[in-house]
Amino acid sequence: MKRITALLLTFTFAAVAMAEDLRIGLIGLDTSHVIAFTKIINDPKATGPLANAKVVAAFRGGSRDIPSSADRIDKYTETLTKQYGLKLYPTIAELCKNVDAIMLESVDGRPKVRQAIPVIDAGLPLFIDKPMSGSLADVIFIFDYAKKKGVPIFSSSSLRYGKTNQAIRHGSIGIVTRAEVHSPCSLEVHHPDLFWYGVHGCESLFTIMGTGCQSVVRRSTADGKIEVEGKWEGDRTGIFREGKGYGGKAKGTQGESEAGGYDGYAPLVVEAVKMFQTGKVPVPAQETIEMFAFMAAADESKRRGGKPVTIKEMIEQARQ
Repeated sequence: MKRITALLLTFTFAAVAMAEDLRIGLIGLDTSHVIAFTKIINDPKATGPLANAKVVAAFRGGSRDIPSSADRIDKYTETLTKQYGLKLYPTIAELCKNVDAIMLESVDGRPKVRQAIPVIDAGLPLFIDKPMSGSLADVIFIFDYAKKKGVPIFSSSSLRYGKTNQAIRHGSIGIVTRAEVHSPCSLEVHHPDLFWYGVHGCESLFTIMGTGCQSVVRRSTADGKIEVEGKWEGDRTGIFREGKGYGGKAKGTQGESEAGGYDGYAPLVVEAVKMFQTGKVPVPAQETIEMFAFMAAADESKRRGGKPVTIKEMIEQARQ
């Protein structure tokens, strides 16, 4: 049965890839990403995977208790409908009937689990923008539910596709033994501290280090900024620090390199569209789960006065 399902999915994605235009729908029009991504995908001069894709419809979404959502949704909705001609649907279920793939863009991570379920039920490939959810438990549920239904999904920050991060990922300095990255880390009261904006730096860190983080300690720097240190298998160390801009450095068995840089949204958008067309997931679920466990463990370490917290413990608690 699993083999038959996989074959059916392969045929489905092949048919989508051959269609004149891959119709993409947006969920959550309360982030600047919806404008930026639509501009990239709907560019008449787009090439490669983007040449046969178009954002055509949306579900507004929005969160009244987050000002950065409530105060921007009308403006972004107006731009998308008037400038790009997107059609709005009153429900996610209706949206899913009229598109081939979904980009879940809600700026608030909390509603994403309930917004993802009807997309997965409809069998549509799904990209979930940062933060993937408002809790580690919801992140795990979404991945488990998608796996059960045989639906390809992934979540990522654009920082994953920074040139230096990708070079290191593909072995430019050998096996990374130590990495230190920084990014802004503004907080939002309804989310774990690193989920809201620190997720960008953490995405860089996990792109460089990969899976295998075992424990996490959170502390404050001399100027009161967040610092989170992870211990990886093989006596490897990865550190996230709250800082200005995006950057960092990494040391490996074959040299050293700058790390953590930002190179725009386009590489991430291309990867999302490629997944929509092929069904091939570019980021393993386990890596994203471990990254969110790292961020959740940072809060738990803070609650415990800076004591180490294991990734295993956080994932086990979330699954319960």
